[in-house]
Amino acid sequence: MRPLPFGIRASCDNRNWDFFVVPDSPVVDSRRAQAMKRIPEPELMETKEQARAYAAADFSEAHQSYVTLFDETFSRRPAKAAVLDLGCGPADVTLRLARANPGYTFHAIDGSAAMLDCARRALRSRRGLAKRLRLIQGYIPGAPIPRKNYDVILSNNFLHHLHDPRVLWNCVRSCAKRGTLVFVTDLFRPASRSLAKVLVGKYSGAEPPILQRDFHNSLLAAFTPNEIREQLAEAELDYLGIKIISDRHLVIFGEIRKPLPVIGRPSD
Repeated sequence: MRPLPFGIRASCDNRNWDFFVVPDSPVVDSRRAQAMKRIPEPELMETKEQARAYAAADFSEAHQSYVTLFDETFSRRPAKAAVLDLGCGPADVTLRLARANPGYTFHAIDGSAAMLDCARRALRSRRGLAKRLRLIQGYIPGAPIPRKNYDVILSNNFLHHLHDPRVLWNCVRSCAKRGTLVFVTDLFRPASRSLAKVLVGKYSGAEPPILQRDFHNSLLAAFTPNEIREQLAEAELDYLGIKIISDRHLVIFGEIRKPLPVIGRPSD
């Protein structure tokens, strides 16, 4: 399940990070969050029913919040950039970021043909962006990524879909260069199934049952902040920041300090 609304104000430059979390976004004790074991979900939302239900839902507030968060996090970013978006889904966030950053070109990758069909329909209605946004179907690792490296690497609510999170961090390593901006948002796992049900009722109670089911499954499949810290340490990316930005979302952000070789082949 992809994003639902959250709030944050954040600002930074390349060395000093200064975050302001909104008062009604509680910071969860990550030690308690370890109590519930992760339950992986299918890596792809492949059915047309899932894709259409997701694309038809109104996530405009949440998706625009990602754009605002990116803008405030990297307020001194370059005016022109090549961007890699990993796990773009129907590309609504990608399109919003493209519209807000007219000097950016995007390569947006997803493994789900159904999701990319929705993305292509959305792109056709925004002809002005078509020249700057290329949709690519493929799985990582192994997707046909056009460039050797990118100025910005994005991923929105994709990490929790992966059975092996090293897939994402290895791709970041292999497609980054010194100075690449990294902006990864995702859900984090709540402390219990009962809390997961509360979150589903609070944020998707009025949505179709298929979206409620997928949101619940995604909460159970998400990683905790501590698990993500361990992932970053293994990938030698532990200088990237992690910040909880709502009662169910976090962001991993920062600037790549040096290019790194791909490590550890993810298990099949």
